[in-house]
Amino acid sequence: MASTREIRRRIRSVKNIAQVTKAMEAVSAAKMRKAQAQVLATRPYALQAREVLAYVAKMAGTESHPLIKPRLAIRRVGIMLVTADRGLAGGFNANVLRHLAHLIRDKRKAGAEVQVVAVGKKGRDWLLRYDPVIRADFSKLPDAPTSNDVAPIARVLLDDFIQGQFDEVYAVYTDFVNTIKQVPITLKLLPVDPAATHDDGVSAVAMAPEYIFEPSAEAVLNQVVLALTEVQILQAIYESLASEHSARMVAMRNATDAAKELIDTLTLTYNKARQEGITTELMDIIGGSAAVKTN
Repeated sequence: MASTREIRRRIRSVKNIAQVTKAMEAVSAAKMRKAQAQVLATRPYALQAREVLAYVAKMAGTESHPLIKPRLAIRRVGIMLVTADRGLAGGFNANVLRHLAHLIRDKRKAGAEVQVVAVGKKGRDWLLRYDPVIRADFSKLPDAPTSNDVAPIARVLLDDFIQGQFDEVYAVYTDFVNTIKQVPITLKLLPVDPAATHDDGVSAVAMAPEYIFEPSAEAVLNQVVLALTEVQILQAIYESLASEHSARMVAMRNATDAAKELIDTLTLTYNKARQEGITTELMDIIGGSAAVKTN
Protein backbone atom coordinates (compact mmCIF):
# COMPACT_ATOMS: atom_id res chain seq x y z
CA MET A 1 0.00 0.00 0.00
CA ALA A 2 1.24 3.53 -0.78
CA SER A 3 2.45 5.70 2.06
CA THR A 4 0.14 8.29 3.59
CA ARG A 5 2.39 11.07 2.29
CA GLU A 6 2.08 9.80 -1.29
CA ILE A 7 -1.69 9.43 -0.97
CA ARG A 8 -2.01 12.99 0.37
CA ARG A 9 0.01 14.21 -2.60
CA ARG A 10 -2.30 12.38 -4.98
CA ILE A 11 -5.38 13.82 -3.28
CA ARG A 12 -4.02 17.36 -3.64
CA SER A 13 -3.25 16.73 -7.32
CA VAL A 14 -6.74 15.41 -8.03
CA LYS A 15 -8.32 18.33 -6.17
CA ASN A 16 -6.32 20.77 -8.31
CA ILE A 17 -7.46 18.98 -11.46
CA ALA A 18 -11.07 19.09 -10.25
CA GLN A 19 -10.80 22.85 -9.74
CA VAL A 20 -9.50 23.27 -13.30
CA THR A 21 -12.20 21.09 -14.86
CA LYS A 22 -14.89 22.86 -12.82
CA ALA A 23 -13.68 26.24 -14.08
CA MET A 24 -13.55 24.96 -17.68
CA GLU A 25 -17.08 23.62 -17.30
CA ALA A 26 -18.31 27.04 -16.17
CA VAL A 27 -16.56 28.80 -19.07
CA SER A 28 -17.88 26.29 -21.60
CA ALA A 29 -21.40 26.60 -20.18
CA ALA A 30 -21.34 30.37 -20.67
CA LYS A 31 -20.00 30.03 -24.22
CA MET A 32 -22.47 27.24 -24.97
CA ARG A 33 -25.46 29.38 -23.99
CA LYS A 34 -24.33 32.17 -26.31
CA ALA A 35 -23.52 29.77 -29.15
CA GLN A 36 -26.83 27.95 -28.72
CA ALA A 37 -28.79 31.21 -28.84
CA GLN A 38 -26.80 32.21 -31.91
CA VAL A 39 -27.34 28.99 -33.83
CA LEU A 40 -31.05 28.80 -33.02
CA ALA A 41 -31.54 32.41 -34.11
CA THR A 42 -29.75 31.97 -37.46
CA ARG A 43 -30.91 28.45 -38.36
CA PRO A 44 -34.36 29.47 -39.76
CA TYR A 45 -32.69 32.11 -41.94
CA ALA A 46 -30.11 29.63 -43.24
CA LEU A 47 -32.79 27.04 -44.04
CA GLN A 48 -34.92 29.63 -45.83
CA ALA A 49 -31.87 30.91 -47.70
CA ARG A 50 -31.20 27.38 -48.94
CA GLU A 51 -34.80 27.06 -50.09
CA VAL A 52 -34.69 30.41 -51.90
CA LEU A 53 -31.40 29.56 -53.57
CA ALA A 54 -32.65 26.16 -54.73
CA TYR A 55 -35.93 27.67 -55.96
CA VAL A 56 -34.27 30.46 -57.92
CA ALA A 57 -31.84 27.96 -59.40
CA LYS A 58 -34.76 25.79 -60.47
CA MET A 59 -36.49 28.72 -62.13
CA ALA A 60 -33.33 29.96 -63.84
CA GLY A 61 -32.19 26.57 -65.09
CA THR A 62 -28.97 24.66 -64.56
CA GLU A 63 -27.14 26.47 -67.39
CA SER A 64 -27.63 29.97 -65.97
CA HIS A 65 -24.71 30.14 -63.53
CA PRO A 66 -21.40 28.24 -63.06
CA LEU A 67 -22.31 27.47 -59.44
CA ILE A 68 -25.53 25.80 -60.58
CA LYS A 69 -24.37 23.83 -63.60
CA PRO A 70 -23.59 20.21 -62.65
CA ARG A 71 -20.36 18.63 -63.87
CA LEU A 72 -20.59 15.68 -66.21
CA ALA A 73 -17.86 13.75 -64.40
CA ILE A 74 -16.87 14.07 -60.75
CA ARG A 75 -13.09 13.77 -60.71
CA ARG A 76 -12.17 16.26 -57.97
CA VAL A 77 -14.09 16.76 -54.71
CA GLY A 78 -13.55 19.55 -52.23
CA ILE A 79 -14.55 19.18 -48.59
CA MET A 80 -14.82 21.94 -45.98
CA LEU A 81 -14.06 20.28 -42.64
CA VAL A 82 -15.07 22.14 -39.47
CA THR A 83 -13.41 21.05 -36.22
CA ALA A 84 -12.27 22.76 -33.02
CA ASP A 85 -9.00 24.54 -32.37
CA ARG A 86 -8.71 22.86 -28.97
CA GLY A 87 -9.34 19.45 -27.48
CA LEU A 88 -10.85 18.39 -24.15
CA ALA A 89 -14.27 18.21 -25.80
CA GLY A 90 -15.07 14.54 -25.41
CA GLY A 91 -15.66 12.79 -28.72
CA PHE A 92 -16.51 15.98 -30.63
CA ASN A 93 -13.40 16.09 -32.84
CA ALA A 94 -13.03 12.31 -33.14
CA ASN A 95 -16.61 11.85 -34.35
CA VAL A 96 -16.44 14.45 -37.11
CA LEU A 97 -13.00 13.20 -38.22
CA ARG A 98 -14.35 9.66 -38.41
CA HIS A 99 -17.23 10.95 -40.51
CA LEU A 100 -14.75 12.73 -42.80
CA ALA A 101 -12.65 9.58 -43.19
CA HIS A 102 -15.72 7.61 -44.33
CA LEU A 103 -16.64 10.31 -46.86
CA ILE A 104 -13.10 10.45 -48.26
CA ARG A 105 -13.04 6.67 -48.59
CA ASP A 106 -16.37 6.64 -50.44
CA LYS A 107 -15.31 9.39 -52.85
CA ARG A 108 -12.02 7.69 -53.60
CA LYS A 109 -13.82 4.42 -54.25
CA ALA A 110 -15.88 6.33 -56.83
CA GLY A 111 -12.63 7.42 -58.50
CA ALA A 112 -12.51 11.03 -57.30
CA GLU A 113 -9.55 12.96 -55.97
CA VAL A 114 -10.24 14.67 -52.64
CA GLN A 115 -8.89 17.89 -51.16
CA VAL A 116 -9.90 19.39 -47.82
CA VAL A 117 -10.26 22.98 -46.63
CA ALA A 118 -9.70 22.59 -42.88
CA VAL A 119 -11.40 24.99 -40.49
CA GLY A 120 -9.90 24.35 -37.05
CA LYS A 121 -6.52 23.13 -35.82
CA LYS A 122 -7.64 19.66 -34.80
CA GLY A 123 -8.80 18.76 -38.29
CA ARG A 124 -5.67 20.25 -39.85
CA ASP A 125 -3.35 18.35 -37.49
CA TRP A 126 -5.18 15.07 -38.10
CA LEU A 127 -4.94 15.49 -41.86
CA LEU A 128 -1.24 16.39 -41.71
CA ARG A 129 -0.61 13.23 -39.72
CA TYR A 130 -2.75 10.68 -41.56
CA ASP A 131 -3.85 12.05 -44.95
CA PRO A 132 -2.21 15.33 -46.07
CA VAL A 133 -4.79 16.43 -48.67
CA ILE A 134 -5.13 19.98 -47.35
CA ARG A 135 -6.05 22.64 -49.87
CA ALA A 136 -6.15 25.44 -47.26
CA ASP A 137 -6.57 25.77 -43.52
CA PHE A 138 -8.18 28.37 -41.28
CA SER A 139 -8.04 28.57 -37.50
CA LYS A 140 -8.58 30.88 -34.53
CA LEU A 141 -12.04 31.99 -35.63
CA PRO A 142 -13.86 34.09 -33.00
CA ASP A 143 -16.64 32.61 -30.87
CA ALA A 144 -19.17 34.71 -32.80
CA PRO A 145 -17.89 34.79 -36.40
CA THR A 146 -19.42 37.08 -38.98
CA SER A 147 -19.60 36.97 -42.74
CA ASN A 148 -16.30 38.87 -42.85
CA ASP A 149 -14.61 36.07 -40.89
CA VAL A 150 -15.83 33.32 -43.23
CA ALA A 151 -15.42 35.30 -46.45
CA PRO A 152 -11.88 33.92 -47.11
CA ILE A 153 -13.16 30.36 -46.62
CA ALA A 154 -16.06 30.93 -48.99
CA ARG A 155 -13.79 32.59 -51.52
CA VAL A 156 -11.43 29.59 -51.64
CA LEU A 157 -14.31 27.13 -52.14
CA LEU A 158 -16.17 29.25 -54.69
CA ASP A 159 -13.10 30.19 -56.74
CA ASP A 160 -11.82 26.61 -56.86
CA PHE A 161 -15.23 25.36 -57.96
CA ILE A 162 -15.63 28.02 -60.67
CA GLN A 163 -12.09 27.43 -61.95
CA GLY A 164 -12.60 23.68 -62.12
CA GLN A 165 -10.37 22.74 -59.22
CA PHE A 166 -13.40 21.06 -57.64
CA ASP A 167 -16.32 19.35 -59.36
CA GLU A 168 -18.29 19.10 -56.11
CA VAL A 169 -17.97 20.80 -52.74
CA TYR A 170 -19.21 19.38 -49.45
CA ALA A 171 -19.26 20.67 -45.88
CA VAL A 172 -18.53 18.21 -43.06
CA TYR A 173 -19.40 19.56 -39.65
CA THR A 174 -21.24 18.71 -36.43
CA ASP A 175 -24.94 19.57 -36.37
CA PHE A 176 -26.18 20.86 -33.02
CA VAL A 177 -29.26 18.91 -31.86
CA ASN A 178 -29.22 19.67 -28.15
CA THR A 179 -26.77 19.95 -25.26
CA ILE A 180 -26.33 16.19 -25.07
CA LYS A 181 -26.57 15.20 -28.74
CA GLN A 182 -24.45 16.49 -31.63
CA VAL A 183 -24.38 14.67 -34.96
CA PRO A 184 -21.66 14.87 -37.67
CA ILE A 185 -23.28 15.45 -41.06
CA THR A 186 -22.36 16.10 -44.69
CA LEU A 187 -23.96 18.99 -46.59
CA LYS A 188 -23.52 19.46 -50.33
CA LEU A 189 -22.63 23.09 -50.99
CA LEU A 190 -21.81 23.16 -54.70
CA PRO A 191 -23.15 22.89 -57.27
CA VAL A 192 -26.45 24.22 -55.94
CA ASP A 193 -29.03 21.49 -56.42
CA PRO A 194 -32.41 22.80 -57.65
CA ALA A 195 -33.95 19.48 -56.61
CA ALA A 196 -32.58 19.69 -53.07
CA THR A 197 -34.56 18.13 -50.24
CA HIS A 198 -34.54 18.49 -46.48
CA ASP A 199 -33.42 15.71 -44.19
CA ASP A 200 -37.04 14.54 -43.89
CA GLY A 201 -37.30 14.14 -47.67
CA VAL A 202 -39.53 17.17 -48.27
CA SER A 203 -38.58 19.20 -51.31
CA ALA A 204 -36.68 22.40 -50.54
CA VAL A 205 -38.11 24.17 -53.60
CA ALA A 206 -41.81 23.86 -52.84
CA MET A 207 -42.34 27.63 -52.96
CA ALA A 208 -45.21 29.38 -54.70
CA PRO A 209 -44.72 29.01 -58.46
CA GLU A 210 -46.38 32.36 -59.23
CA TYR A 211 -43.42 34.47 -58.08
CA ILE A 212 -42.30 36.95 -60.72
CA PHE A 213 -38.59 37.78 -60.95
CA GLU A 214 -37.44 41.19 -62.15
CA PRO A 215 -35.56 41.64 -64.36
CA SER A 216 -35.21 37.83 -64.58
CA ALA A 217 -34.53 34.76 -62.51
CA GLU A 218 -31.02 34.59 -63.99
CA ALA A 219 -30.24 38.16 -62.89
CA VAL A 220 -31.56 37.51 -59.38
CA LEU A 221 -29.56 34.30 -59.20
CA ASN A 222 -26.32 36.07 -60.13
CA GLN A 223 -26.85 38.51 -57.25
CA VAL A 224 -27.79 36.05 -54.52
CA VAL A 225 -25.93 32.83 -55.24
CA LEU A 226 -22.61 33.95 -53.74
CA ALA A 227 -24.14 35.54 -50.66
CA LEU A 228 -26.51 32.67 -49.90
CA THR A 229 -23.76 30.08 -50.36
CA GLU A 230 -21.69 32.05 -47.86
CA VAL A 231 -24.65 31.91 -45.46
CA GLN A 232 -24.59 28.09 -45.59
CA ILE A 233 -20.88 28.08 -44.72
CA LEU A 234 -21.42 30.49 -41.84
CA GLN A 235 -24.29 28.42 -40.46
CA ALA A 236 -22.18 25.27 -40.58
CA ILE A 237 -19.55 27.01 -38.44
CA TYR A 238 -22.25 28.22 -36.01
CA GLU A 239 -23.56 24.67 -35.65
CA SER A 240 -20.05 23.37 -35.02
CA LEU A 241 -19.28 26.02 -32.39
CA ALA A 242 -22.45 25.28 -30.45
CA SER A 243 -21.70 21.56 -30.61
CA GLU A 244 -18.10 22.08 -29.50
CA HIS A 245 -18.97 24.14 -26.42
CA SER A 246 -21.75 21.71 -25.46
CA ALA A 247 -19.45 18.70 -25.82
CA ARG A 248 -16.69 20.40 -23.81
CA MET A 249 -19.10 21.39 -21.04
CA VAL A 250 -20.38 17.82 -20.72
CA ALA A 251 -16.84 16.40 -20.86
CA MET A 252 -15.60 18.75 -18.14
CA ARG A 253 -18.63 17.96 -15.97
CA ASN A 254 -17.91 14.25 -16.30
CA ALA A 255 -14.23 14.88 -15.52
CA THR A 256 -15.17 16.84 -12.40
CA ASP A 257 -17.50 14.08 -11.23
CA ALA A 258 -14.81 11.46 -11.86
CA ALA A 259 -12.28 13.53 -9.91
CA LYS A 260 -14.66 13.76 -6.96
CA GLU A 261 -15.15 9.99 -7.00
CA LEU A 262 -11.40 9.47 -7.13
CA ILE A 263 -10.90 11.87 -4.20
CA ASP A 264 -13.41 9.87 -2.15
CA THR A 265 -11.62 6.62 -3.01
CA LEU A 266 -8.19 8.07 -2.19
CA THR A 267 -9.50 9.54 1.08
CA LEU A 268 -10.79 6.13 2.11
CA THR A 269 -7.45 4.57 1.18
CA TYR A 270 -5.63 7.29 3.13
CA ASN A 271 -7.75 6.65 6.23
CA LYS A 272 -7.10 2.92 6.01
CA ALA A 273 -3.36 3.49 5.63
CA ARG A 274 -3.37 5.92 8.54
CA GLN A 275 -5.30 3.50 10.75
CA GLU A 276 -2.93 0.73 9.75
CA GLY A 277 0.04 2.90 10.68
CA ILE A 278 -1.49 3.79 14.03
CA THR A 279 -2.25 0.12 14.75
CA THR A 280 1.31 -0.84 13.87
CA GLU A 281 2.73 1.83 16.18
CA LEU A 282 0.44 0.72 19.01
CA MET A 283 1.51 -2.90 18.55
CA ASP A 284 5.16 -1.85 18.67
CA ILE A 285 4.55 0.14 21.85
CA ILE A 286 2.66 -2.72 23.49
CA GLY A 287 5.28 -5.22 22.43
CA GLY A 288 8.09 -3.03 23.78
CA SER A 289 6.25 -2.48 27.04
CA ALA A 290 5.69 -6.21 27.47
CA ALA A 291 9.36 -6.91 26.79
CA VAL A 292 10.42 -4.37 29.43
CA LYS A 293 8.12 -5.90 32.03
CA THR A 294 9.43 -9.37 31.23
CA ASN A 295 13.01 -8.27 31.74
